Amino acid sequence: MTKLEEPDRRILIELQRDGRLSNAELSQRVGMSSSPCWRRVKRLEEDAVIVGYRASLSPSALGLGLIAFVSVKIGAHSDDEAEAFGRAVQNVPEIVACYSITGAADFLLQIVTADLESYAMLSAKVLRRLPGIKEMNSSLMLTEVKAFKGFPIQAGGVRS
Repeated sequence: MTKLEEPDRRILIELQRDGRLSNAELSQRVGMSSSPCWRRVKRLEEDAVIVGYRASLSPSALGLGLIAFVSVKIGAHSDDEAEAFGRAVQNVPEIVACYSITGAADFLLQIVTADLESYAMLSAKVLRRLPGIKEMNSSLMLTEVKAFKGFPIQAGGVRS
C-alpha cells in the first residue's frame, strides 16, 4: 500500500470530483505549484493508486433503464469452478460488475439492461447458462438512493 501524504489526499479528492482537471487547475485547487503537483499525480498513477480516468455516464440516457443485483451460488466450491464462472462473466457486457462475496451466495453481479423484458431474456438465455450456477436470486433497483461518487479519502483529518 502506498503511503499517502496530505498533498496526495488533496489531489485524489479533487481528481475524484473532476478527473478532467488540467494540471494547472489541479495544482491551484490543492495549493501547490504545477511541477510538484504533476510529479505527485504521476507517482500516484505509477503506484496504481490512480488506475484510470473515465467519464461518468447516465444509464437512463443510454437506454439502460433497469439495474439488477443478482446473487449467485455455484454448485462445486472448487477453484476451477469459480475461475470458470469468473472468466464467463467477462464476456457478458450487461454484467457491469461481479464480486466474489461471503455469506449465503458466492458471487454478486450488477447487471444493466433496457427493461424488464430484456432482463428476463438475458436471464433465461445467458445468465442461467453461465458455468457452475446452482442458484440465482435477483433484486431489481427501484431508485438510486446514493450513487457512487468516489472512495472516502481523509484530508486534514476531515472527511471529504
